[in-house]
Amino acid sequence: MKGLILSGGSGTRLRPLTHTRAKQLLPIVGAPILHHILDSLEDAGIKETVILISPETGDLVRESCGSSWRSMNLEYVVQDKPLGLAHAVATARPLLGDDPFLLFLGDNVLKGGIKKYADEFKSKNMESMVLLSKVERPQQFGVAIFKGEELVGMIEKPKNPPSDLALVGIYFFNKKIHQIIQDLKPSDRGEYEITDAIQGLIDDSVKVHHMRVDGWWKDTGLPEDLIEANKLLLEDVKTRFDGVVSGGRINGKVVIEKGAKVENSYIEGPVYIGKNSVVKNSNISAGTSIGENCRINTVDIGNSIIMDDCVLSAVSYPMSNCLIGEGCKVKGNINTRLNVVLGDRSVLEVPD
Repeated sequence: MKGLILSGGSGTRLRPLTHTRAKQLLPIVGAPILHHILDSLEDAGIKETVILISPETGDLVRESCGSSWRSMNLEYVVQDKPLGLAHAVATARPLLGDDPFLLFLGDNVLKGGIKKYADEFKSKNMESMVLLSKVERPQQFGVAIFKGEELVGMIEKPKNPPSDLALVGIYFFNKKIHQIIQDLKPSDRGEYEITDAIQGLIDDSVKVHHMRVDGWWKDTGLPEDLIEANKLLLEDVKTRFDGVVSGGRINGKVVIEKGAKVENSYIEGPVYIGKNSVVKNSNISAGTSIGENCRINTVDIGNSIIMDDCVLSAVSYPMSNCLIGEGCKVKGNINTRLNVVLGDRSVLEVPD
């Protein structure tokens, strides 16, 4: 079985951060989302993966992931226009061949990985399988239609959802999906929908199996989703101090990478502190990831993502639910609680 990861799209809902990178390269717990996905596929025993990229951000993805990932070979294909998930599968067909494959949306995060689902698909020689999760706003997703326990249909972003079980963004197919996609017509949105392709399989008497995901799944399409995914992944880290700690107090699960220093600070895990970062005289609360080469001094922050090369100093009010891009500077006598999204190399400073 091969892997197909979709790493295109413009990521407009995550601007300004996606002005300078692909949304799949935004970091959670010290690594881009895409790297977490590659780990998951490799752990599931997949040896060949195709990454679909866009013309705008494809070079950044290639540079980040390379030509191999651990024992897995990587190939790339460019989707010139974002015309839907089924169109993405058709674009990758020359590299997928007739092999069964796993389709994974590159901005999705799934707790516990996909090994158990991949093993189920392979062991039972299924023709297709989808993963489902209960959601609060099914109108925003592809939604499953059931007759009893049998999956009998799919509908994309329905105004009146027939269920609250949504497609997770992880699909398993064999070569039959390609024949269905060849005959698809564009939807009212002008896209070739994967839900229509799945419906085509059902209409062609192909059994579409389904499994509900264990734990949680997040589509990281919005800043608050990215922060929540970071928080949830942090819950699974194992405490590790490869850096230096002097003074202060550390509670809970905390990772301090090599070269990092924590001085006279209170850290309430789960928290991740990246390589060569320095945290002084600060309170770092649960759900926070700090990137590499950051300087944090006299700051109170929680449930946030701070990317590489940031400087936060002498911020007088607490910060929470923040998403701070690379190379940002935050400083000064800010007289309200900060809840901000800052694009790369932004400066937020209030003079004394």
